[in-house]
This record gives sequence, structure tokens and C-alpha cells, in this order.
Amino acid sequence: MAKGLDKHQARHSELTSFGKDLARRSKSHCELCSAHGVKLSIFEVPPIPKEPEFEHCVFICENCQEQIEKPKRINVNHWHCLHTSAWTEIEALQVLAVLMLNKIKNDADWAAELLDQLYLSNEVQEWVEAAEKDGL
Repeated sequence: MAKGLDKHQARHSELTSFGKDLARRSKSHCELCSAHGVKLSIFEVPPIPKEPEFEHCVFICENCQEQIEKPKRINVNHWHCLHTSAWTEIEALQVLAVLMLNKIKNDADWAAELLDQLYLSNEVQEWVEAAEKDGL
């Protein structure tokens, strides 16, 4: 049990080391909904690599994180923010935006339309597919 705790703490420490760079990249705003003045957390976009990678991390607010992790609590109106964040050049953020659009597209016509408009590189499309298999 201590071995698992040690691994978790080591991973958490490595992720925390990305905090300053993520804050700089995001200008201390949620990278999904642009909320500012709120607590931001590092979120790893699945599939989670064995070793933490900066390229798999995004800085998001508690509201976005809760809705990602607890799909029954999704507020479709909150996700209008994806009209902006889905067009990012940051691949992890683009993947996360597409995953959320896929989750809400049956409840929001605008989400399906946005998905149709997006161009995804083969690499991003493969990442989306892998993340969906991973269960996000």
C-alpha cells in the first residue's frame, strides 16, 4: 500500500511542477471556459501516459472538472465556451473539447454543428479515439 501511495505522491509532485508553465500558458484562466479568479487544477487528458507529460495537461476550473468527471452533472449551457476553446492549437485542449462535444452533442444541436466544423489532424483524431476507449 505504501508503494502505491509513494507512486501517487511522486506523480502528483511531477504534475505540480507543470503548474507555473500551465499558469503562464493559460494566463491563469481556465483553458476550457476562460473562467478567471477561480481555483485551477491540472487535468491530465486521457489516455494517461505512464510518466506525466506536460503535453497531456490542461489547466481547468473546478466547474469544468466536475462536469467532466461526473457526466450526470453536465450543464450543457456551460459548454458554449467550447466554441472558442475547440479551435486552440494546444492538442490536449482540443482533444478535451472534442470529447466534451461528443458527450453533449445529442442534447445540444450546436455541439454537433461545431464538431462538423472542426478540422482534426490525424494525431488529434487518434488521441480522441484512444481517450474514448479509455472511458472519458
